[in-house]
Amino acid sequence: MSSDDGHGLAELGYKQEFERTLGNFHTFAAGISYISILTGTFQMFYFGFAVGGPANWWSWPMVFVGQLMIALCFAELSARYPVAGSIYNWSKRLGSQHVAWLAGWMMLVASVVTVASVALAYQITLPQIADFFQIAPDNAVNAVILGSVLIVFSTAVNAWSTKLMARINSAGVFIELIAAVLLVVLLAVEVVRGPQIVLDTANKGDGMTFGYFGAFLVGSLASAYVMYGFDTASSLGEESVDPRKNAPRAILRALIASFVIGGLILLLALMAVRNINAPELSTIGLQYVVIDVLGSGLGKVFLVAVAIAITVCILAVHTAAIRMTFAMARDNNLPAGAWLAKVHGKQRTPVRPAVLIGIIAIILLVVNIGQPQIFQLVTSIGVVLIYVAYLLVTLPMLIARLRGTWPGKDAPSKGFSLGRWGLPVNILAVLWGAGMAINLGWPRSEVYNPTPPFHWFLQWGAVLFVGLVALVGFGYYWIVLRHKTGVLADHAAEVPKGSNAAVTAEEAV
Repeated sequence: MSSDDGHGLAELGYKQEFERTLGNFHTFAAGISYISILTGTFQMFYFGFAVGGPANWWSWPMVFVGQLMIALCFAELSARYPVAGSIYNWSKRLGSQHVAWLAGWMMLVASVVTVASVALAYQITLPQIADFFQIAPDNAVNAVILGSVLIVFSTAVNAWSTKLMARINSAGVFIELIAAVLLVVLLAVEVVRGPQIVLDTANKGDGMTFGYFGAFLVGSLASAYVMYGFDTASSLGEESVDPRKNAPRAILRALIASFVIGGLILLLALMAVRNINAPELSTIGLQYVVIDVLGSGLGKVFLVAVAIAITVCILAVHTAAIRMTFAMARDNNLPAGAWLAKVHGKQRTPVRPAVLIGIIAIILLVVNIGQPQIFQLVTSIGVVLIYVAYLLVTLPMLIARLRGTWPGKDAPSKGFSLGRWGLPVNILAVLWGAGMAINLGWPRSEVYNPTPPFHWFLQWGAVLFVGLVALVGFGYYWIVLRHKTGVLADHAAEVPKGSNAAVTAEEAV
């Protein structure tokens, strides 16, 4: 196998180790399954409605516009650097080693936490399909059992074969998209009120700071918790065919498709539910709407599709976490880097990161049994970490633009480019990312300590935990890892003698 395979890896200091088997739909499926229209909307609708009422629907297009600015920046980066651990590697090329490590570290922690939190969505869906899935009488225990089974499945698939993961993921995404479109059609047939319902605030802002605007900011987290992860399409760049062309398209298509279909589902659910004041809308959410509008028989068919969506979402999140681990490990930027960066077998998969992430995610699930408030806090903070990690890419990119070093004179003539729109889009991406990171992490009891017992450290959990992750992680990097950083010899590009075509291992990092 060539060291470069024609896709620029040697220029980044790495040799080609994965097999390039993923096509256009595979990369698109990776991005859209991480976002996961059915998983996210069905998991978070209840929260947005409870806090913001029907008018909270407007947070969906608002979040989309902001995330589109980030996605456009990422699309431009993916055309230049289609490489594993995209967030980490992009930040490294745009800024400094220190900022890159922090971006990768935060994204890695968030991804592992997300694996655990998404796995809990099985509990919301499967027992409503059949009583068989209520294995344990205690819901928290049952959620851990179902989630652990799902994580074991994801670990086995990701460890065995990227091609198998891609096939399952693509099939699941195809089913999810078909089901989502059918759900839109069936809900549209059953509407009982007009679209003006999205103007109804349901008096949710009464008694809150800033009135309804304050409630809307809180409710917007339901949308912010869904529309991210599109960068996964680029993180599979080393396994994709023609990644410079496919990755940018996959990133944008995944986000736009999720916005259109998800927005229609949310709108039509509000228009079709029989009783817009039903308390179940604020506790169960879209699962209640589907059963209420379509009946238990047909409704359960769609809940099966939701379960499939949750399954492929876990696969995508797990995959992204594995690639981030591998990317940082081969730069010797994680403990036991050489051990973690080992690519195994004929299938050429990083087995050890897959297993390690699966074990940690199951351990995190167990916390949910005795301390559900702590687990809810950690999962919410995971989303904050992702938005901060995104900011650690878009901000260095903006600085590089202002300095004139991006896209630079050596920018490829072909591929996705923002051209003259690059600077305004990048500015908006930074402003949006900073604003949402603050909004997500703001110490609100409604988000971080909604039920008793009430503790100040829970309400301030986002600020404390994000600070702790950054401080402890970066402290370890500064004291230990930065003295060892550099592309490991087993993963460095093979440069012919006398050639200046590729950078050295030290320059690559």
